[in-house]
Amino acid sequence: MVARADDAADRLTSAGISEFSAAFRAWDGARFAKAAHHFRTAAAMTPQSPVNFYWQGVASFHRMLQIESQSTPDMPAANAAMQDAIDALESAVRIDPHHAESHALLGTLYGMKIRGGLLRAIRYGPRVQEHQKHALHSGADNPRVKYLFGTGLLHTAKNAADHRKALATLLAAEKLFLIEAKHPPKPFEPRWGLSSCRTFIGLTYLKLGEEAHAAEYFKKALAEHPNDHIAKEQLARITPH
Repeated sequence: MVARADDAADRLTSAGISEFSAAFRAWDGARFAKAAHHFRTAAAMTPQSPVNFYWQGVASFHRMLQIESQSTPDMPAANAAMQDAIDALESAVRIDPHHAESHALLGTLYGMKIRGGLLRAIRYGPRVQEHQKHALHSGADNPRVKYLFGTGLLHTAKNAADHRKALATLLAAEKLFLIEAKHPPKPFEPRWGLSSCRTFIGLTYLKLGEEAHAAEYFKKALAEHPNDHIAKEQLARITPH
């Protein structure tokens, strides 16, 4: 009975990862939701494993981003997706306190909850720092950990030196992504993040006034992910017509 449940969960996990990949390529919120449903169902079958809780968090995180990218975003739906991601990732780190990518995503999500509010910074700031500390301790050479940490540095940067620090972190993440890509993924192993990392490198170069380097990275991001709306919009803005 246990073996059959594990097999069914594994099939759902595989289907969820395929659905997530398709959703990312098309930047399709409904498909992100479908992927999250697959992972949520699989997690219920394997409640002692962090894998499906992690993937549920990843899918709901991206669904939130997709909703927020719309011209008239449905913020209640985005907030619900954010909370679903947080709940799933908190489950993952309760099961495995050393799950670096779950900690990194939680640090990012709690950082997004602050959104410039002083009281929210007091409430969520310590959680951001705690999850980032755990993420870097357990996954210093993980490309997604490094990439998410770099985006956090970019969002909180106050001057050129801060932007240079964010850029160095994001460029280091890109190198880790390229090293990772040389090896075939293990079952259920994540491989998302490279194109988005390159988009954020482009955004950081823009903050530093280096438009040529920014354009180079936006083009790299779009070569891998043509539906990256941020890279597309920013490249159009800085490219001479």
